[in-house]
Amino acid sequence: MRVGLDIGGTKVDAVAVDDRGRPVERMRVPSGFGPVAVIETAATAVAGISALTGVPVNRFDSVGIGIPGMVNRASGRVDHAVNLGIEHLELGAELIDRLGIDVRIENDVRAAALGASNSLGGHGTMAYLNVGSGMAAAIVMDGRLWTGGTGIASEIGHLPVDPAGVLCGCGQRGCLETVASGFGVARQWHAGDPLPVRSVFDAADAGDPKASRIRAGLAEGIASAVRTLVLTVDADTVVIGGGVSRIGQPLLADIQGVLTRWGREAPFLGRLDLPGRVQLLTEGSPVAAIGAALIER
Repeated sequence: MRVGLDIGGTKVDAVAVDDRGRPVERMRVPSGFGPVAVIETAATAVAGISALTGVPVNRFDSVGIGIPGMVNRASGRVDHAVNLGIEHLELGAELIDRLGIDVRIENDVRAAALGASNSLGGHGTMAYLNVGSGMAAAIVMDGRLWTGGTGIASEIGHLPVDPAGVLCGCGQRGCLETVASGFGVARQWHAGDPLPVRSVFDAADAGDPKASRIRAGLAEGIASAVRTLVLTVDADTVVIGGGVSRIGQPLLADIQGVLTRWGREAPFLGRLDLPGRVQLLTEGSPVAAIGAALIER
């Protein structure tokens, strides 16, 4: 049995999975802020799963952790996890000392990709597209992450699509995530709106022309990401997750509508059945925690 933790800015989702990657127990605890609090929270979550399963901590095969920021998978070091108050943290080493078992660390989006692939059977090529405050993606081939030569494969949010666009945090102009993300929507919509994407969809449904333009731009941007992922790695399935995906079927219908239109305009794209390759992550599914449990050395 393995344990997986998805450490986010507000909560830690923890699961125990069996040898087929199926969750057998799940719990949530509030996440901490700062290096010491994050270590304590992770240890508390593992202890909680131990109590639920009746398995002593030192009898688990491994603990896997999905966490935001820059992750050195080999060393277990986490850098620049801003929402958790972490600048530099040797998380893997700290938890190995604390728990006495193997600990594996991965970026949270890649962990979620592993979990999503597992839910689909772990065969073929799957791309996980996370559309939250920003945009990121990860690719899984036959159940294994593909990260490229230096680990930046599928950094799709930083593909420039408008050379004259706004300045992105990465230093380029007009990156995809400046339009197709929660941040991109918030930049264009009412300042201070606590739920800008939901607000845009509601206003567009009510006939607001500005909201309709922003909504259409969001769909086109996400559709562009889907098209790129299919054309570069021939993803059989593109699973869309992240906070923006919680809009649900209206968002999916918009994206598929754009892809369908492109397929009519370009027979080459039409033959690829782009709309049929896209699906939304099931809301509430603990895929990031499950994927964390499945991390291999």
